[in-house]
Amino acid sequence: MAEQFSNQGGASDSDPSALKRWLTSSIMTRLADPERVAQRRHRAERQRVKANAPHQVEYFHQLNEGYSHLAVQLIEQLVSRYDITVNCHLVTSQHSANNPEPERLQALSFRDSERIAAGYRLSWPTQSKPLPSDVVETIARCLTPLDGLAFAQTAVALETLAYSGDFAAFTEHATGLPQSSQADAKQRIATGCQRLRELGHYSGAMFFYGGEWYWGVDRLMHLERRLQTLGLQRHDDKESPTGLIAPRPDIAEGPLRDSQDLTLEIYPSLRSPYTALIFDRVCTFADTMNLKLSLRPVLPMVMRGVPATRQKGVYIFTDAAREARLQGLPYDRFYDPIGQPVRNAYALYPWAEAQGHARELLSEFFRAAFVDGLNLMRERNLRRVVEGAGLQWAEAKLHLQDRDWESLFEANRLEMYQHDLWGVPTLRLLSAEGNPLCAVWGQDRLWVIAEAVQRELSRRQAVSA
Repeated sequence: MAEQFSNQGGASDSDPSALKRWLTSSIMTRLADPERVAQRRHRAERQRVKANAPHQVEYFHQLNEGYSHLAVQLIEQLVSRYDITVNCHLVTSQHSANNPEPERLQALSFRDSERIAAGYRLSWPTQSKPLPSDVVETIARCLTPLDGLAFAQTAVALETLAYSGDFAAFTEHATGLPQSSQADAKQRIATGCQRLRELGHYSGAMFFYGGEWYWGVDRLMHLERRLQTLGLQRHDDKESPTGLIAPRPDIAEGPLRDSQDLTLEIYPSLRSPYTALIFDRVCTFADTMNLKLSLRPVLPMVMRGVPATRQKGVYIFTDAAREARLQGLPYDRFYDPIGQPVRNAYALYPWAEAQGHARELLSEFFRAAFVDGLNLMRERNLRRVVEGAGLQWAEAKLHLQDRDWESLFEANRLEMYQHDLWGVPTLRLLSAEGNPLCAVWGQDRLWVIAEAVQRELSRRQAVSA
């Protein structure tokens, strides 16, 4: 998903020159290097001290979006737990190369937030869905004169009523609050969107601190650990054994009976940093949980004509590297495999699958590109991938021009889109009859699949009791 970038930060190139491929690979590797990350953080803290500025977190609240409703619930705990100030901005969804399908993303934000809220000890209104424009405008007018804790508390209260569909109570509550004019609210939103762009991002539900971005509840733990390292923790949370406000839920796994007729599907892309992070983990999870594993590869987004900017690519790659460090995974070097290397591997995929080594082929490719930093335009490195997967190079060369994979992978993409998921990695849990029990997008959603497995087995036990 972190795609090839032009020098102007424009749309990515699916077949870059050797020089551009090397430059992108080198830049991304340097950006993700732990020592350089530490240096950047140290520099940001030095500048803060020199300016005699407080430890300020900027939060970007996107109106009418599920992830922001979860994120804003955390602000009261943040300012209580840490010696920080929080500056809140109002933003709206922007159709751009960074967000080519805002309506689909908005719908996903509600479905996904409902699914994960309880796991993060947050509330989610029942039957919630996107709000009418007049309700959104009222929320904006109520939030415009506010900042910090007052902003967060008011946003939580108003959105909880509105998303619950209790518009009478919402109107009564909003009527009792000071409201800015519509013009002032529009200006507040425009200012927030401009600030988001100035700082180099494109999405709502984001926290920004010291030159680094943290997305919603899913990345708050990274921000918390940074604040703790700086000695900003006021007190410990006795209810949280991790010492974090929003620790990622554990993945409940272990040998199971009666799960062998369940199928775990993964839709991977060989150019996706997030897929590279989770691929082996998903395979091991399926083995441990006694699930059938089904691989459904798709083309990288940029090779499907979906634009990707340098801004988005930098965030995705550095975020994936941060996630890798958290999980203790190697993510030392990167050599961009976009274009011909991906096509070569996919040309070999049907043959590798017939040999029973499809899983190994993808795993070795990810390791070569994202851990070992091998230039897979070179034949000797592709051969290393093939042989590392337990396949014969002499036979593999006979399949490099095969095209059977194209229709197969397009069918995979269409199946993924049918379930309103369009990013990788997508994970789906299927029943014995092939019906979807759970479908999620993201390398940080495996715990959701684990819970779905347990629910299905509990349902079966209840039926048979």
